[in-house]
Amino acid sequence: MRSLWITMLCCFLSMSLHAQEYRYEMGGAAGTSFYMGDLNRNRFYLHPGIAGGLLMRYNINLHWAVKANILAGSLSGNSASSGNAFPYGASHAFRRSFTEAAAQMEFNFVPYSDRYAYLQTSRFTPYLLAGVGITSASGERSFLNVSIPFGVGLKYKIKNRMNIGIEFSMRKLFSDDLDVTQEGMEPDMEHPYGIEGSLLKNQDWYSITMIYLTWDFGLRREPCCGNN
Repeated sequence: MRSLWITMLCCFLSMSLHAQEYRYEMGGAAGTSFYMGDLNRNRFYLHPGIAGGLLMRYNINLHWAVKANILAGSLSGNSASSGNAFPYGASHAFRRSFTEAAAQMEFNFVPYSDRYAYLQTSRFTPYLLAGVGITSASGERSFLNVSIPFGVGLKYKIKNRMNIGIEFSMRKLFSDDLDVTQEGMEPDMEHPYGIEGSLLKNQDWYSITMIYLTWDFGLRREPCCGNN
């Protein structure tokens, strides 16, 4: 009897720590992307492009997860709608395709699961994300830069092994030439006013809004419960 109680206590403590039936999620995402910089100072979803890709999560526990993603899409801008006046009335437009590989941490505001009701879990939760990535873009003048993604999302467990979610995130870049697709272009969109940018000033950004669908796999096995 004593060993039975020890086993039950072990299982309870283990579920309290992990409280996930599956460790991993994998799936696809599709949505829209837009650029912000000298050719778009502050308007969200101006000249939107398409974006999509693959993502995978490792669910550490009910509140925390690590996500890796590979995304691709298109970005564009036009001085005619930028709200900026460039020297000598110069005009410019650009279009690029981009690829991103990133890793992010996610924090669920509510313990996320369709099981373990005694832990006050929920099939639905908002979450925050932040991480680091690498972004490359096409063009005669190629682009490769570190990106810092951060944003918010909502996820819902449709059934035991299927999740759907929507996510909005911004990407900060550490250069001002995402909108420079070729050498010798006028105006020079890397320094359109002849003023060098700094780490936090005059740097380009882009954003991705996506809807995703993921499938859970990798059943958790609790050693103390004899499920190895």
